[in-house]
Amino acid sequence: MTHLQPVVRAAGHAEEEPMGACQPRPSVMIPMGPAGVEAEFLGFDGLADHEEHVAIRFAGRHPDATKPTLVRLHSECLTGDVFASARCDCGRQLHEAIELLSEEGGVLLYLRQEGRGIGLYAKLDAYRLQDKGIDTYTANRWLNLPEDARNYTVGARMLQALGVERIRLLTNNPDKVAQLRAAGIDVAEIRRTGVYVTEANRAYLQAKFEHRHLLDPTKFLVPLKGVETPREGDVVAESA
Repeated sequence: MTHLQPVVRAAGHAEEEPMGACQPRPSVMIPMGPAGVEAEFLGFDGLADHEEHVAIRFAGRHPDATKPTLVRLHSECLTGDVFASARCDCGRQLHEAIELLSEEGGVLLYLRQEGRGIGLYAKLDAYRLQDKGIDTYTANRWLNLPEDARNYTVGARMLQALGVERIRLLTNNPDKVAQLRAAGIDVAEIRRTGVYVTEANRAYLQAKFEHRHLLDPTKFLVPLKGVETPREGDVVAESA
């Protein structure tokens, strides 16, 4: 179904692995969206944080097996992903990733790290502070919570369990790149996601820009304060 290599285990391999080693569970095919794009959904046993993260593999309409696997790590955002909240750009980025992966093939890791890892209720508490003019990172600190509590090592272990070691990463977040590389993933290229600016999420994106996210000015729908001349292209090739 996919150009990604299947994970092959010898008989008894599971018993030989260290206790708690990450292993994919049996997969299921699910047609997605109005076009019914087939995607392979996999859960995992032995994840260190015991969350129900999922990998979604796409064969792609026009895959290129000579390139590193295209990968998106997407942190759960109930308000944006499900209810199309305009306070963030999460839902738009998720659907952008699905479209790209449907075309090129690759893996979407959907990580249960709501609110940059602080949880849904805490995120809603932070929203109330943001309504008073406090930015998204400062709001977390006022709640005595980390600015960003996400640990992407779990994503690295999921990729390794699928036999994916060298990737093109779809992200604007340099922390994802650094954490994946530290966990042994070869991030060969960084491919920037779109930036979907609205009046409702302008302050949110401004805060991300100031926290060194790789926001691509060529894709801004509305200019952001402090953004300089657009750079050419949306792919940054880097060696591991």
